Amino acid sequence: MFNLKNHPFAVETHFEDSIVLTYAIAKEELQDLVPECLELDTFDNKWAFIALAMVNTKDLRPKGLPKFIGNDFFLIGYRVFVRYTDKRGKRLRGLYILKSETNKSKMSFFGNIFTHYNYTTTDISIKKENENLNIRSEKSGLDVIVNSSKTDIHLPKQSPFSDWKEARRFAGPLPFTFTYNEESKEVLIIEGVRQNWKPKPLHVEKAMVKFIKEKDFKNIHLANAFVVSNIPYCWKKGKKEQWK
Repeated sequence: MFNLKNHPFAVETHFEDSIVLTYAIAKEELQDLVPECLELDTFDNKWAFIALAMVNTKDLRPKGLPKFIGNDFFLIGYRVFVRYTDKRGKRLRGLYILKSETNKSKMSFFGNIFTHYNYTTTDISIKKENENLNIRSEKSGLDVIVNSSKTDIHLPKQSPFSDWKEARRFAGPLPFTFTYNEESKEVLIIEGVRQNWKPKPLHVEKAMVKFIKEKDFKNIHLANAFVVSNIPYCWKKGKKEQWK
């Protein structure tokens, strides 16, 4: 049966900036947040991860349409790092969506027609103060300050990673995003295509994230933070397959 929510067409945009903070959480605490078809993508068989992505998009539109048709949105997403074994036996690495937010009701409206991303509209302010960038939302309880100008940026103090190269594996976005229909046992696979993806480490001055705090995780640490800028990006049309 045709479902408009299943990404019926490809979408393209331009990432002005994509800032991602990744949190390491004891895998036992994240297990119940992902569906049965997915497994957590772990590190040292101990840590699983949630990414907070804050993306400034430009000219977002169905692929192939002219840029003037597109719209500019700021997107906030909360995703779990996961793996999925498809019907060919290939293990795919990707993200499972917990929540999505945007600064414009138009994006929430159409996003919830054509995707399972669970968009809500919120207030988002972005301020540059000297070398610091402050992304804030009163409604969502989000207050993040990052600094990319420092030359000697260290990993967060309690990060499970030993260096930035190791941390890069959990920097998102990953090649795939998954959603799951528990009743029909169908997995929807959305592949993302990007160019010139070269993440730059960020120093996090402040990170107040209500969505994650409300989960009341007992063993959680900020693991890394990266930024990429000026990136063409495309989401392919969704593909469905039966799980078991």
